[in-house]
Amino acid sequence: MSALSDTYAEAAAGQLHRSIDWRGAFWVASGVPALVLFSIGGIAGTTGKLAFVIWTVSMIMGFLQSFTYAEIAGLFPNKSGGASVYGATAWLRYSKFIAPLSVWCNWFAWSPVLSLGCSIAAAYILNALAPVPLFTENSPEVVAYIGAHAGTSAADAITAVTAAATPAIRNWTLYSHALGPVSFSLNATFFIGAILMLIIFAIQHRGILGTASVQKYIGLLVIIPMLIVGVVPFFTGQINYDNFSPLLPLAAAYAPEPGTWNIAGWTLALGGMFIAAWSTYGFETAVCYTSEFKNPGTDTFKAIFYSGLLCMLLFILVPFTFQGVLGLNGMLATPIVDGSGVADALAGMVGGGKLIHALLVMLMILALVLCIMTAMAGSSRTLYQGSVDGWLPRYLSHVNEHGAPTRAMWTDLCFNLIVLAIASADATSFFFILAVSNCGYIIFNFLNLNAGWLHRIDNGHIDRPWKAPTWLLGIGAVFAYVNAMFMGAGAKVWNPMALWAGLFTAALIIPVFCFRHYLQDGGKFPDHMLDDLGMQSSDLVVKKAGILPYATLVAGLIVVLVANWIFVL
Repeated sequence: MSALSDTYAEAAAGQLHRSIDWRGAFWVASGVPALVLFSIGGIAGTTGKLAFVIWTVSMIMGFLQSFTYAEIAGLFPNKSGGASVYGATAWLRYSKFIAPLSVWCNWFAWSPVLSLGCSIAAAYILNALAPVPLFTENSPEVVAYIGAHAGTSAADAITAVTAAATPAIRNWTLYSHALGPVSFSLNATFFIGAILMLIIFAIQHRGILGTASVQKYIGLLVIIPMLIVGVVPFFTGQINYDNFSPLLPLAAAYAPEPGTWNIAGWTLALGGMFIAAWSTYGFETAVCYTSEFKNPGTDTFKAIFYSGLLCMLLFILVPFTFQGVLGLNGMLATPIVDGSGVADALAGMVGGGKLIHALLVMLMILALVLCIMTAMAGSSRTLYQGSVDGWLPRYLSHVNEHGAPTRAMWTDLCFNLIVLAIASADATSFFFILAVSNCGYIIFNFLNLNAGWLHRIDNGHIDRPWKAPTWLLGIGAVFAYVNAMFMGAGAKVWNPMALWAGLFTAALIIPVFCFRHYLQDGGKFPDHMLDDLGMQSSDLVVKKAGILPYATLVAGLIVVLVANWIFVL
């Protein structure tokens, strides 16, 4: 190990800086638990009383999978960009096009966290500054409206009075339009979200050391309140254990009637597992900073292991408490399903009056800012390393004087301003983006979970600072197909076009890679790409795994298509 650590040279000009240890990566990844805020309402609305089981099983799967990523990350002490970059090299012997697919899918899975997180944070801010007033049939305004409009029902009167009293900014938009299966809108949510995104960009501009320092303090301000939200209801007696049974799927999404374990019920449950994976697997971003670790040989495993333990605690505790307090009908309320009222609900579970409520809502906004910072740091480094290694266009390989990959960050920012306009339109558009993004994430996970055993076969002679038990690599390989089933069966729960849009987006890497590889590099990879493995391009002709990788890909595609055919709503 000491011999290895001696080879970790200081960063030269124009490269990422070795400035953090595993604790820095842990704090950068500490934004991942806040991803529960993205889909806790949507999963509750589609799976009902199964929601807490969905979160628990998904988190356990993510933790077991992470050991594969920890091993392959240790093979590449001089690379950044995360598991997708480390796994891509395993596939390079077998196809030039499969390898960059891993990097691309990981990027378009992580990058939309910026826009989706900013849209939710903007909704929280709007709720705080310009709340929609709440009326009941006994409110003076409603009674007066019914008196002035004889024959009007109480429900219609409440709707009319609410619309009249809603602040104008909630309905204002500079421009909006339909765009295929979704819409986009340049509304107040968009502009508030764009401002948040620019602030986060400014923080990240200082490099990974500055980012980790800022996130350490924000992380403490977020993790502690999330623990409070998860624990306090147990002591106040708010948990109603009847809210966890019977364990049946809903008859239909967003409706309280219980269903049965038929095809439609299983489809809704698998849809929940599909979308939960986007959040619960996300702590693998802790190994995104290997080339920025002072001692990657020891820091890599510690970063992902302790990040996984933190996520295990919060991803199981918070959804359990959330369901135990709100119950099925509470979870199906519109502000919960569309995500805009999740912060209010979590704050209300603690009690303590308006001041505590406002403080907790502010901390939920900080939680979103934290996960957005995590996503920008990770996704920009994926673009950067993809460029350095010859997968993506050359201009992305630039870093500034602080060691921040600024051109990759600008690319992320511009892409996410477009996605933000879509996510800000309505809940349908939001979950479409989330589902398409997660298709990329499942493809990335499939390729990288299988990269574990591929590296064992082809690069078994390379020293591994940490080596996963073989049975854990085997579980990861099995989970690759389980995840493929989640995608094939569950993507349609969120949008009928989500699976096909996700596959189309994944295929966009083909022209991007061809431009870099054949036009910019003349059909050759950079010499340094395989340095960590002690290999040269000529060594790639040796394919010890034979036909197994191709059989794996075909089997994965079959699982997706068969699951999509069998499981229908």
